[in-house]
Formats: sequence, C-alpha cells, structure tokens
Amino acid sequence: MAEGGYFREVAHRVFAAEFNESTLQARDGEDQYAPQYLLTPTGAKCNRVFVMGTLTEKEDVGTDAQFWRGRIVDPTGAFTVYAGQYQPEAAAVLAKTVPPEFIAVVGKPSTYETKEGHIVTSIRPEYIQVVDADTRDRWVVDAAKLTFARLDKLRGAEPDAVKAREFYSTNEAQYRDMVVQALESLRAQ
Repeated sequence: MAEGGYFREVAHRVFAAEFNESTLQARDGEDQYAPQYLLTPTGAKCNRVFVMGTLTEKEDVGTDAQFWRGRIVDPTGAFTVYAGQYQPEAAAVLAKTVPPEFIAVVGKPSTYETKEGHIVTSIRPEYIQVVDADTRDRWVVDAAKLTFARLDKLRGAEPDAVKAREFYSTNEAQYRDMVVQALESLRAQ
C-alpha cells in the first residue's frame, strides 16, 4: 500500500486486436471518482494497460497546443495513443521519437462513440519509453501467457469472466489463434 492508502491499479497486458474490440466500460461504484474500467473480451478488467509495439507514425493533431497522436503496432494490430498537456512526459517522448521505434506504454484505456455508433478505443499514456527488440519480444510472450490464462478463466464463475462472456459472446478459438499468430511472428523475424 502506498502513502495515504492509495493503490495503483495493475496495468494489464493486452494485444491490440483484443483492446480494439473492447467496448464495455464500467465504474466500480456510483461515486464520480470511482475507478473506470474497460472490460476486454477475455475478461481483463483494465483501469490501466501496459502495451508494447512499434511506433509507426505520430502526428501533432492539436490546434492551440501540442496534442500528439501515435500509432503503435503489435503482432495483432495497432493501438492509438493520445498525449497532450495533461500527459506532459508522455507527450515529450512522442514529440522527440522518430518512427519506426519500439516503445512501451502504460496508460489509461479510453473509449469514444462516433456519430455512427461505433466505439473507438485509445490509450491516454501515463508513461512512454523507447525499448529494444528483445524487450518488445518478451512483452509479446508475457501478453500471450496472460491472454491464455484469461481464456482459461473465461469458462469459470468469476464475475468479470461471466460479464465478458455474456457481453461479448467471446469466441475463445479466435483469441487463441490470435495469440498463436503473435507468438509465431516472433519466430518469423
């Protein structure tokens, strides 16, 4: 426990394909300050995520001040991150990093509903760091193990597993195939 009774939420490792298919957001409690979570199809209850991949593009999309959008590709798809004045350290790293570059991101998942009713996911980064290929490869292996573990729990009676299973009608085979393809991508390098 940290000072003042504050606990930092675990940052879940999720692949881009699963993250981008996640649309169920909920709060723990009715209080406006209650933590908000994104529940993924495999049952990860994410207040924070830890992702790695290749920064393939970035753009300053701000009008009055710098507001960076970055695209980070892992073996299953791409994450979108947005960093501006409220994430100054992360925005500074995005501003100075020249794609392509392997990067690690810890941040808060965010969803946005378009006019057409589609849910778009992104990450508000708390922390961004340039990493090497070996670190990114270890993240892929760790994310694969954790995704397999969530898939195994998905058949159980844990509340998050039940909610994910019911909301998403999760196709376990699809996610197992996604993880296998991510691992095979490491061998193909």
